Amino acid sequence: MSETPVAAPPVSKAKIFLRRLVSTVILWGVILTAMFSGHKLISDYVFLVIMLALAGFGLAEFYGLVEKRDFVCFKWWGLFGGVLLMGGTFLHCTGMLGIHDSPARVNDFETGFLILFVLGLCVRQFVSRSNTAGILAISTTLFGLMYVPWLLNFIQKINFFPGIAGHGKYYVLYFIVVTKFSDSGAYAVGSLIGRHKMIPRISPGKTWEGFGGAIVVSTAASLVFTHFLGDKMPGMKPLHAVVLGVVLSSTAVIGDLIESLFKREAGVKDSGKFFPGIGGILDLLDSLLFNAPIMYLYLRHVLTHP
Repeated sequence: MSETPVAAPPVSKAKIFLRRLVSTVILWGVILTAMFSGHKLISDYVFLVIMLALAGFGLAEFYGLVEKRDFVCFKWWGLFGGVLLMGGTFLHCTGMLGIHDSPARVNDFETGFLILFVLGLCVRQFVSRSNTAGILAISTTLFGLMYVPWLLNFIQKINFFPGIAGHGKYYVLYFIVVTKFSDSGAYAVGSLIGRHKMIPRISPGKTWEGFGGAIVVSTAASLVFTHFLGDKMPGMKPLHAVVLGVVLSSTAVIGDLIESLFKREAGVKDSGKFFPGIGGILDLLDSLLFNAPIMYLYLRHVLTHP
């Protein structure tokens, strides 16, 4: 008689947290090392390659979630558009097109690109012989482009922000640190004392105690970062550090919940298996995607506003 296989013991929360921490530190360590290398070839082009990889694989994961829901999308058209969008913004931001001194010009490029992308999606639907769900295919493809590459693109616009003597990389480092401390604070406090569920139908593990921990830990990290590196960040004061700490930690939790909603609808636990303890690219980026435009807008309209 065959023996019943013994189920593997569940992994402890401490080990899960350690895996997430190690994976996060290694990945962002590579990205930030490239940014702060001092070599323009490395700081610019390795940064671009990493951004393209994150955008491309993250978008592929999103379209994978769409397909698991048995929805239609123009996957390859979306991936091609995402790469073009990231590459075009890089060319604008680095001055290769001679118009790098105005954030508005880069934003105008992205607006024009999105218009052409939608027109291209409509033409793609015109020539489709089998797909009769044009509205759905166009909507899912466009949303994927805006959810991953377009939001992620704001990291490039922060990194190459004009008029701050090349210090945009400090703002990138700042908002990543604040966001990831929000993730860690939410996970640690929620695991220790979390009792009251936030939205259990979307994410059973999220608690209001964890949400409070995210805000406290993230704001503390924001103040500490500003204390030591505030001189590298034009316009940054302790008041701004508190405001950004609260705002970025809150939207980080919301961003995490949004991706949890997509994964729950698709019936999967993780968007992929790239990183031990984290999951896929989207699991790594979920809390950063909405924080990138918030950091960019705060930098542009508050910190550097004359």
